[in-house]
Amino acid sequence: MAREWVINDYSGFKGLVLQEFSPQKPGPGEIRLRVEAFALNWGDMDLMLDRYSFSFNKFPARIGMEAAGIVDAIGEGVKGIKLGKRYCTLPYFYYNKGASADYVNINAQYVTQAPENLTALESSSVWMQFMTAYFPIVELCKASKEKHILVTAGTGTAGNAALNIGKMFGANMITTTRFENNHDYLINSGASHVLVTNNIDDMAKSLRKITNGHGIDAAFDPVGAGMINKYSPALARDATIFFYGTLDGVFPQLPIVDMFQANATFHPYSLFNYVEDIDMKEKGIDFVYNTLIEGKLKPNIDKIYSMEEYIDAWEYVSKPRLKHGKVIIKTGL
Repeated sequence: MAREWVINDYSGFKGLVLQEFSPQKPGPGEIRLRVEAFALNWGDMDLMLDRYSFSFNKFPARIGMEAAGIVDAIGEGVKGIKLGKRYCTLPYFYYNKGASADYVNINAQYVTQAPENLTALESSSVWMQFMTAYFPIVELCKASKEKHILVTAGTGTAGNAALNIGKMFGANMITTTRFENNHDYLINSGASHVLVTNNIDDMAKSLRKITNGHGIDAAFDPVGAGMINKYSPALARDATIFFYGTLDGVFPQLPIVDMFQANATFHPYSLFNYVEDIDMKEKGIDFVYNTLIEGKLKPNIDKIYSMEEYIDAWEYVSKPRLKHGKVIIKTGL
């Protein structure tokens, strides 16, 4: 029998249960993946507590929006998918059909072929972080040598991906961290400047100095209420705040006066809205796939757990870490 991790209520990861199930044939427009590996993401953590941008439509429900595996069945009407080849799932509104299992049935429009130079573990670790960063940094902010971009929480996987990508386009990438020991990691990831929030009294003043008085053209911010008012006085003219999470658990009060003065825009950002747009999705896939093949972007895996250790993996992710990168579950199939 195949195995799946499910949750029966919004009790968080400690409510996860490993159980057996019988894989179903894929329906019209679907494929079935024999999952080799799947990744943990903060969005899944929030979903298990019912504080994400969507909710489960029924219980029991699976967690997981990012996996890699071998196509072992193809549903009616699916074209262009190769049986026996490795594919990756793309992040999307999966509801209760998550990837935390030995097999997953998924709509074929939400998969892409795995880069040939990556292992199954690596292939399961790249799409969420790099696509999350790609759209605001490249398509919306238009990163270039003239742009000053603030990335808060730069050690997070999406934030770190934003530093990687922004550097490729020559932007002045500024990031924040709470701890001095993250400085070298962030510089090596693409940051031009690292602000250790525990060591500075006036973030906006520091940002103005770093940008020679210009201010920041964009902020890529998953933190929440505890950060936005610290940098908002340094918003440049026509700046955009791309807000994509609440790491501190509280939605921010918008700094309206600062935004008025800068003619700034607050953009609640979800990757799913771009994955569901066919043209934008293809742009994101092409960029991430090609940069991975060329070695310009690289997987960064922190730790690998077995299927049976899924709750242990969540325990590890939920605590402060000295190392950074994706945490992966290897199914063993």
